[in-house]
Amino acid sequence: MSIEVLQFCGIGHPDYPSNSDLPIIMRKRIVSGIVFLLLLLSACNQRANTYFEKKLTYPNILTSDQKIKLAAYVVPTKQQYEWQQMELTAFIHFGINTFTGREWGDGTENPALFNPTNFDAEQWVTSLQKAGFNMIILTAKHHDGFCLWPTKTTSHSVAHSPWRKGQGDVVREVKEACEKYNMKFGIYLSPWDRNAESYGNSPRYNALYAEQLTELLSNYGEVHEVWFDGANGEGPNGKVQEYDWPRFYHIIDSLQPKAVKAVMGDDVRWVGNEDGLGRETEWSVTPLQPNINEAIILENKRLGIDPMAEDLGSRSIIELAYSIHWYPSEVDVSIRPGWFYHPEEDQQVKSLAQLVEIYFKSVGMNSVLLLNVPPDTRGQLHEIDVERLKEFGSYINNLFGNKKLLDGEILWRARSGESREYNVKANEIINTIMLREEIRKGQRVARFMVEGLLDDQWVKLTEGTTIGYKRLIRFEDAAPSKIRVTILETRDIANISEVGAYYAPALETNNTVQ
Repeated sequence: MSIEVLQFCGIGHPDYPSNSDLPIIMRKRIVSGIVFLLLLLSACNQRANTYFEKKLTYPNILTSDQKIKLAAYVVPTKQQYEWQQMELTAFIHFGINTFTGREWGDGTENPALFNPTNFDAEQWVTSLQKAGFNMIILTAKHHDGFCLWPTKTTSHSVAHSPWRKGQGDVVREVKEACEKYNMKFGIYLSPWDRNAESYGNSPRYNALYAEQLTELLSNYGEVHEVWFDGANGEGPNGKVQEYDWPRFYHIIDSLQPKAVKAVMGDDVRWVGNEDGLGRETEWSVTPLQPNINEAIILENKRLGIDPMAEDLGSRSIIELAYSIHWYPSEVDVSIRPGWFYHPEEDQQVKSLAQLVEIYFKSVGMNSVLLLNVPPDTRGQLHEIDVERLKEFGSYINNLFGNKKLLDGEILWRARSGESREYNVKANEIINTIMLREEIRKGQRVARFMVEGLLDDQWVKLTEGTTIGYKRLIRFEDAAPSKIRVTILETRDIANISEVGAYYAPALETNNTVQ
């Protein structure tokens, strides 16, 4: 620690008394983090490269400006950064509901109903991979409690179904397909279990759930995401289960340290809707944390925030916060109206135009898209869904494979108010801008503007607020010779890693595979 920082704390400075003479309250403050904090403030003044992975707790002596500046130095963990780079991930809702036609089973279903006629996990993986998806998250257990692996914890599983003569293991076959085709693999394990007799007896059920989690994270190789949702339809007079989240977190961190914990986990947050819509202003740095204990619940309530809040990271929110976290957004949505396969929805698969719109409002708004594609009773993705995925992958690949800028990949360290010009290829039409920050050095841009040089005059093409890992904005067709990006407001020097310009072809909004 530098001498000037120590002296700034009043330690070793000739004008201050010795540490032993300091009032008790001052010594307590120093012990609680002021020395550490001032080192960080030193880093903010570019005297050191200090960043805070995932979390920063504020001492109560900071000004609003200091809090905002420090927020610019909160960064993702290695796991969070690798997760963000995936951009496109897939949900697979498959289980007993696939065969009953329900969305939420009640746990009384006969396991004999589960009997896919032509199960093909490789078809899932290859169809999704060709469309640009990089991870599959499998619903190993939904709310009905039916387990897609031969667990020792319950008879409500594939081991008691006729499929593969009771020797089948959906989790293993999907994991092996992912490994074969170099696809990452994640697990959804519903905390709510309508079949488990022990549900509502918190110690007993927590022990069962911990055992299920341990089985999944011990026996199938590397897992990259563990997805806990907060769904519980028991109602005010139903069973009350107090989950042992610290225990569950410990199991994940011990057995799968590379995995991110999502939704009710503290690495990845739910965007707040199931419509595929991100926020226009999406800060990855936020005071929000999952409601896993009373202290967090009270703090979220004090700040007036929850996953559905429109504002999760503005200056006014951070000014009130006691701590902030790198807690990025995941946008989940289904390609069909339901999450499980229902044949009556075959003509309601989202159109290419809808999927592209979702892409721009998820990946294009500093989030990762988690698109659900449910297998049918054969155990395969339906042909309509596969064709739509193929169209989507081709559109996105063609769009972003045709760069219109000549010099967009040069790192730019931008202060508030600064601009940079980029050259557009001759006679090219553009209608889409991409901006990216180097988030391993923090998310910092609060407002920006993009202009085009048209007939020797600068004309505003578009503007926006946050950038983060990736920001995409569409506008009217234009053919500028140059574009100019101006960073209107930033929390500290912004690290713009890439600027791109593209042409996005218009799409018919009603196209449907027949």
